[in-house]
Amino acid sequence: MLTGRRYRLKLTTATAQAAQCEEFGNICRAVWNTALEQRREYRRRGVWMNYNEQAGELADAKTEHDWLKTAPSHILQQALKDLDRACRDHGTFRVKWRGKQRWNPSLRFPMGKLIGVERLNKRWGRAKLPKLGWVRFRMTRQFGGAVRSVTVSRDGRDWFVSLFVDDGASTPERHAASHSGVGVDRGVAAAVAASDGKLIDRVFVSSGEDERYRGLQQKLSRQKRGSANRKKTFGKMRRVKRRERDRRADFCSQVAAGLTDRNALVVLEDLRIRNMTRSASGTAEEPGRNVAHKSGLNRVILDKGWHKLELALCNAARYSGSEIVKVPAGYTSQTCAVCRAVDPESRESQAVFRCTQCGHTAHADVNAAKNILAAGRAGTACGNLAVRRSVKQEPQPALALVGIPRP
Repeated sequence: MLTGRRYRLKLTTATAQAAQCEEFGNICRAVWNTALEQRREYRRRGVWMNYNEQAGELADAKTEHDWLKTAPSHILQQALKDLDRACRDHGTFRVKWRGKQRWNPSLRFPMGKLIGVERLNKRWGRAKLPKLGWVRFRMTRQFGGAVRSVTVSRDGRDWFVSLFVDDGASTPERHAASHSGVGVDRGVAAAVAASDGKLIDRVFVSSGEDERYRGLQQKLSRQKRGSANRKKTFGKMRRVKRRERDRRADFCSQVAAGLTDRNALVVLEDLRIRNMTRSASGTAEEPGRNVAHKSGLNRVILDKGWHKLELALCNAARYSGSEIVKVPAGYTSQTCAVCRAVDPESRESQAVFRCTQCGHTAHADVNAAKNILAAGRAGTACGNLAVRRSVKQEPQPALALVGIPRP
């Protein structure tokens, strides 16, 4: 099974390797922007330019421009492949330029068999990359398999190496607890609410870090654009945000591993998070309403890492054999898990659900998670999601699915 390993690089003290990586990144950025402009010109004339044609023109350009020969050919070809994929997925005119200030260099070396990776001692390892030589990295975990490709990227002032390895694992045909299931409701008060009653949450940034970040923002507003001090402030802000991102990724990975290890079926709401977190500011002709409130809600949703949790669940399910099912999100927070009555008045507050029909009281997010699990099991029983079940099988009563006896 293919998976990734990420380590922090320790480049040479003379910063020769760091300068080389920076130069390679600038060349990749120039190739990306030039190829994107070429594609847009072709599209204006009604013609499509693909990767093969641009790769051939890149080879011809290297004979005329010596600065293109500085970077390895593989990373330039990978930049063109990434551009081709982005244009096919999003459209040529929707792909963004790579600016020097807002783009972090990323170099991918695809020839894993030609790249030497070895462990030096308990704490350090090294990899031999084309035109960079041996680069050392902090060995925080084992490789766990054969290396397929290597990516060198920069985050702030630090450089990292990501190894794409084949760990030899395979997805089990059947989960250890084949009849278990859980519904997951992603919320803003608690990041995860499970149908078994568990509420899981974590703070990703401390009050001191939040105060320090606001101070850095104020300091940045007083500094001159393009100055060295402004770049230093940017670096400090990036380090604060990177720690926050790492904690969020660690939280999502741990929660996903726990849910998939214990349950053969994990049901989520099918949420369009990109649409949910769009700005409500509107335009000058039609200004939005409650812009500040919507902005705060968007910030909380993004802070909880809803999409990252979904990706982590899909990744963890490969090793446990769990099935990840997404169901429509409509009325899950307004439906009673006992009598199935739908009433917006039953949702008294963010945390309290009290059914107006039968009087059932529960945590609002847990009640929604039970409805999500019932919808997921009903869908798999119909045969449109499960593989080993009959298509003609009727869905079970929703009350029995969540383990609640009929009143």
